[in-house]
Amino acid sequence: MLYGIGFFITLSEDMKYLIVGLGNIGNEYRDTRHNIGFMVAERLAHDYDVTLELGRHAYTGLIKYKGRQLHLILPTTYMNLSGKAVRYHLEKHKIPKENMLVITDDIALDFGVMRMKGKGSDGGHNGLKDIQAVLGTAQYPRLRMGVGNNFHKGQQADYVLSPFTEEEFEQLPDLIEKAAKGVLSFSTVGLERTMNGVNKKPKKKTPPKPEPETPEPPRET
Repeated sequence: MLYGIGFFITLSEDMKYLIVGLGNIGNEYRDTRHNIGFMVAERLAHDYDVTLELGRHAYTGLIKYKGRQLHLILPTTYMNLSGKAVRYHLEKHKIPKENMLVITDDIALDFGVMRMKGKGSDGGHNGLKDIQAVLGTAQYPRLRMGVGNNFHKGQQADYVLSPFTEEEFEQLPDLIEKAAKGVLSFSTVGLERTMNGVNKKPKKKTPPKPEPETPEPPRET
């Protein structure tokens, strides 16, 4: 941006963030568990009236929020090659890895549970596995969104590539909203403080206690 004559100022790297929603492109994958990262990125774009446009290796959009620039990307490389898109956009926007947040599904967490961490293993997730291989490190923040593991042995791929249940779909908008707020918090108050809020276990709904039965009055004989 130009200020006055001959003076240029560029946004500090500390104020730029890369928000990576993981998923697979194509209508057949749109509502599947594996695409929950896409769903969160799309929700953010919708909330801030940002049009996601096809760029190199990803659909991209820019959100300006409280003095920060949030570069959204939804890789078009398919899940197994997500690292290519991540590396390209990190380098293009000169964003440090600690300012990147990868949003992904996780079968190790129950549906509705979220965990934000600053590092970790790929947990067998092919998208995270490729990002780690391409970047040469697992030291980057990620938001893991639980999708449960209600599948038989050997059916993991079918499970994550299938749609959410009807009951899960009803809860999904609230979860995606919570995740989107977590992304914004990450970019403003930082990883540690955001973790304290996001990583709280959701309260289990306690079914109402049945009312005690009223004993019938004794019958007259």
